[in-house]
Amino acid sequence: MAHPPDIRTSPSSALASGEGFVSACGDAKSKPAFLSDKSLESCIKHIVRKFPNIDSKSLQALTNVRTDIMKSLSLYYYTFVDLLDLKDHVSELLTIMDALAMADSLDINVSYDLTKGYLDLVTNYVTLMILLSRVEDRKAVLGLFNAAHEMVNNQGDPSFPRLGQMIMDYETPLRKLNEEFVPHGKLLSVALSSLWVLYPRRNLRADQWRAAQMLSLVSTPSQLLNPAQTDVMPCEYLSLDTMERWIILGYMLIPQTLQKQAALECWAQALQTGWVITLFRDEVLHPHSYIQSYLETKKELSKRTSDVKESYSHAVTHAPLMHRERRKYLRTALKELALILTDQPGLLGPKALFVFMGLSFARDEVLWLLRHHENPPLQKVKGKTADDLVLQRYYIQYLCGYDAIALNQLIQSLQNLPEDESVILSSMCNEIGNLSVKQEEGATFDFRGIRLDWFRLQAYPHQIAQDCISKITGN
Repeated sequence: MAHPPDIRTSPSSALASGEGFVSACGDAKSKPAFLSDKSLESCIKHIVRKFPNIDSKSLQALTNVRTDIMKSLSLYYYTFVDLLDLKDHVSELLTIMDALAMADSLDINVSYDLTKGYLDLVTNYVTLMILLSRVEDRKAVLGLFNAAHEMVNNQGDPSFPRLGQMIMDYETPLRKLNEEFVPHGKLLSVALSSLWVLYPRRNLRADQWRAAQMLSLVSTPSQLLNPAQTDVMPCEYLSLDTMERWIILGYMLIPQTLQKQAALECWAQALQTGWVITLFRDEVLHPHSYIQSYLETKKELSKRTSDVKESYSHAVTHAPLMHRERRKYLRTALKELALILTDQPGLLGPKALFVFMGLSFARDEVLWLLRHHENPPLQKVKGKTADDLVLQRYYIQYLCGYDAIALNQLIQSLQNLPEDESVILSSMCNEIGNLSVKQEEGATFDFRGIRLDWFRLQAYPHQIAQDCISKITGN
């Protein structure tokens, strides 16, 4: 009996296959010339429309180039075959783990390597299936190759029926993945439940870090020489970004388990930390809209739709500020840590855990910033984002703290100012001076009165000039 793939190597195998898969089929510049050949355009449209039930006899235009098509598309085609083989191995491994009743073994706090390997395997498998659905020319590539293969060998490629079925099944990946993970739901739920305590403990705001003096070696001088250690040391520097991918993609496969309050809170917290997650390299997923579109097709899961919408609104409004404050804290904390270890290198050994934690935190924040800067929210939400609030606070403070004072001084210095203009300027000055940042939270500032006064003020000199001209001309 052939051994199933090792769970520790399966994630890396999945990513390696994914790299070739995306590189070979996802780059528009690497597309085979046949896909752009005008003479084959009608054949390609026919293949895509009829896929996977294609009659090669109706594709006579391919006869003269059938050998060239096979040579050109073989690398692309067999990349899909490799993906199908990988899918089989992953399914076999997950089934074996279910049969072995490994629920008691999947606890990130006890069996770190096994649980991490299992969750990586699941999320990387989901990633590959989503990437598969994003390859635009997948039907054309597979259909062209199989039609050419049938013309040359008088029969289609043996792998094509299953390949074609896989392509059709994963047109909407989340629906198929949910069906596929029904028998694996219990084991996945157990693995994810081991994050219920760890993830909230690690996912802290900057003010909580500051209160706990996170990464500080001098906060407790009496323990400066004591080794830094915990019972779950690998969990202390486990990437927060990785945990969020596990939670979001994992519960996406078994949404029925979100009826448990602890699971729902963990999932919602992960969804509130950002609006985009990485699939592979620069391939990303906007999880809120992706999950919402699926939930809306399931009446029994409709309650979760509002949770997703609320999490998205929270992420867009508050996540940028939260991560900015984390980065500010880490800059200071890591600088202090580097200075102390440079001055006292003997502390590096006993305090190595602090170094690993600091580097892990910093990596997560840098990657979050780059990912979210390059992928803005898909849609605006009601209310203001954190950046909007910062800008608003600045201008409100500037108006009441500088402009109002400067305008009042200017009014006092003006002589022979007409009464009407003096009244307007004084009204504007008072209204600006009464602004306060305390009004900012949830407030909508109405400056229409100030703008109307400004228009009136501009109209007065024009009216005076018109009166003078009329008097001079005698009209």
